[in-house]
Amino acid sequence: MSTSQAEKVRLRRLLARLAQTRVLVVGDLMLDQFIRGSVSRLSPEAPVPVVHVRSESLMPGGAGNVALNLAALGARADLVGIVGDDLAGRTLLENLSSQGISTSRILVDPERVTSQKCRVIAEHQQVVRFDRETPKPLSVPAQGVLLRGLAAAIAQAQAVILSDYGKGVISPRLLKAVMAAARGRNIPVIVDPKIENFGLYRGVDCITPNTHEAWAGMRRVPKPGQEPLDKLGWDIVKRLKARSVLITRGPDGMSLFESGGRLTHIPTRAREVYDVTGAGDTVVSVLTLARACRASIRDAAALANYAAGIVVGKLGTATVSVAELREVLR
Repeated sequence: MSTSQAEKVRLRRLLARLAQTRVLVVGDLMLDQFIRGSVSRLSPEAPVPVVHVRSESLMPGGAGNVALNLAALGARADLVGIVGDDLAGRTLLENLSSQGISTSRILVDPERVTSQKCRVIAEHQQVVRFDRETPKPLSVPAQGVLLRGLAAAIAQAQAVILSDYGKGVISPRLLKAVMAAARGRNIPVIVDPKIENFGLYRGVDCITPNTHEAWAGMRRVPKPGQEPLDKLGWDIVKRLKARSVLITRGPDGMSLFESGGRLTHIPTRAREVYDVTGAGDTVVSVLTLARACRASIRDAAALANYAAGIVVGKLGTATVSVAELREVLR
C-alpha cells in the first residue's frame, strides 16, 4: 500500500470518530449577509455598477461559522461569545440554535451591536462589503460574564477553538483563563489568529494563520520562496512556544511545523476555487475535531486540507460534510 493510500485509510477511519465529539468555540460572533445579483449597466448617478438583486441570505460568520462546520460533521459545538441586543443578534442566535448549536453561554450585550458583514456579489464577483460592529474592547462586566461561563464549558469539552476576528472577545485575560483550564484537562487549544493579537497565543497546541497573517503577525515584510517561509514558520513555533503551526497557503497547500523539528508540506486538494470565504473556519474546525479524537497533528492537518479543498469550491460561507470527505478519500 502506498503512503497516500495508507493516509486515506487512516483518515477514513478517523471520520467515523468525529460524530458526537464535543468542542468549545470561543471567539467573535458575526452575522454574514450575502446579497447576490447581476450587473448589466452602470449607475447614472456615479461610476458604480447597478446590481439587480436576485437573492439574499443570512448565516453565522466568524466563530459561528466555525461552530456550523463542527455541527456539519456531527460534532457537538458549544459557543462562548457576545452579540448585541438587536435584530442581527436575535437572527444569529436563532440560526445557531436551529443547527443544534448551544447558545446558552452567548452574552447579549445592549451596549454593543452585533458584528455584521454584508457582501454584495454580482455573478461570482464581490462588488462591495460593508460592516457593522462596535470598535472597542468588551466592558469589564461583559468579560466577567464570559469568563464565568468558560470553566463549565471547558469541563465538558474535548478541545477548544479560539476564533479571533479582533472584535473584542479574545483578550489576554480570557486567553489566560482558557489556557489554564485546558491544561488542567489536557485538551488541545487551537487558534485561528488575528494579526494584532499574534503574540498572545503562547503555548497553544496549534495556530493556523494564512500566509499573510503569518508574515504580518510576526511584523515582517513578506519574502518570496520556500526558504523564507520555512524560517518564518519555525520562528513562530519558537516565539509562541506552540506545539505546532499550520500555515495555509492557498493554491500552494499548507505547511505544518511541529515543535519537535518536523516540517510537512501538504499540497492543495482543491480542484476548483470559487470562493475562499470561510475556508479558514473550515480548516480550524476540522483540524481541531480531529485532534479532539486524538489523531496526530499530521493526520489532522491532512484531513483539514481535504476539507478546505471541498469548501473553496462552493459559493459563500460554506461547510463540509462527512459524506463529502468520505467521497474525496475513496
